[in-house]
Amino acid sequence: MEKVEVSVLCDIACELGEGPTYDPASGSLFWFDIPGRKLLERKWSSGETLTHSLPENTSALAVVDDTHQLLLTQTGLYLRDTTTSALSLVKAIEADVSGNRSNDARVHPCGAFWVSTMSRAVERGAGAIYWYMRGELKLLFPNITIPNSICFSPDGTIAYFADTGSNILYKVACDPATGLPLGVPEVFLDHGGKQGGFDGSVVDADGLLWTARWGSGALDCYAPDGTHLRRIAIPASQTTCPAFVGPNAASLIVTSAWQGMDAERRAIDPHAGKTFQVDISVTGRHDPRVVL
Repeated sequence: MEKVEVSVLCDIACELGEGPTYDPASGSLFWFDIPGRKLLERKWSSGETLTHSLPENTSALAVVDDTHQLLLTQTGLYLRDTTTSALSLVKAIEADVSGNRSNDARVHPCGAFWVSTMSRAVERGAGAIYWYMRGELKLLFPNITIPNSICFSPDGTIAYFADTGSNILYKVACDPATGLPLGVPEVFLDHGGKQGGFDGSVVDADGLLWTARWGSGALDCYAPDGTHLRRIAIPASQTTCPAFVGPNAASLIVTSAWQGMDAERRAIDPHAGKTFQVDISVTGRHDPRVVL
């Protein structure tokens, strides 16, 4: 099996690093420190890292065009002008639910945006997954504790998502033209009771699912039939989300978190919250642009 090297890409330690997305047009990797209300930007060619302040908790973004992004925040979807950092509301989502915040999200191959919410206090069943496209918002799956692992097969016919609260990863058939589910989700992987919660996930061009395992310091890879293909150790126990990066999407990065750690735990997990590069040959793919 190919030897893999893992190194620190960015040593900024995020309390909860999440939502990494690479924009091939700008050549930048973006990710968030959710409670820190920060958007981090890594210029891939130069290695420069910029930090942008945000007015509220924000967890994910989708690329709209060369100068605009769609940000998922604790109150909804906001258009961000990348030249000025100005934000404007596009669609409110649970803005009146003060105890909730946004969490995982990903763009379907057709341009629809699957987004999610959860309780800040991790209240059981308080979260949900929504579908957004062309100004329309639909509730897809309510009663989720920690929605994660939203990702799609390359042809858009299958959607995956997890409830980290129960540690179950689901799959559901999708309409490739709309990104809407066509049936009832079925269990893809049930790891309830096992260490390492399913956190963020991505699917490569070959249909392999790569998922970060919260609490296990690992990145796992699964075949479309659920076969476990490999595990890559990440030097931070709370790994959160992978992303394909670079002009050809041929590299992997993984974010992490130090959330919930006291000084003693952080001392024995010194890379917690940093972002890592995984040197492995992958047939990655960039997320498509979202359709407003």
